[in-house]
Amino acid sequence: MEVMNCSRCKRLFNWVTGEKICSNCKKELEEKFQEVKQYIKDNPGNNINEVAEACDVPVKQIKKWVREERLTFTDDSLVGLTCERCGVMIHSGKFCAQCAGNLENSLNGLYQAAHQAPKKTGAGKMRFLE
Repeated sequence: MEVMNCSRCKRLFNWVTGEKICSNCKKELEEKFQEVKQYIKDNPGNNINEVAEACDVPVKQIKKWVREERLTFTDDSLVGLTCERCGVMIHSGKFCAQCAGNLENSLNGLYQAAHQAPKKTGAGKMRFLE
């Protein structure tokens, strides 16, 4: 357990893992999230700037919630984020469906290659792994 200052209110707190904010700020942030979520539900046509202004939340925080997939834009929305890999417009998360699939396939290939039995070569008592 590490003692550090909260990045929002600068108070000392015991940090274990996760965001570097105290429990009071986490609670306030969660209340703001619920407020934003309800506002979006009541006003589905508003853009991200209007939501941020109405709820007194930074646009950066709203975008963070969208990247974390806690909030999402509708498919017909003109507002969105860009895929971190290819730059195409997405409505939630960090990657578009195609890039996420490609990354998953790459990781699966690496996992399978790492778990194959090594080939033994050599004669006598000395053996070499390839």
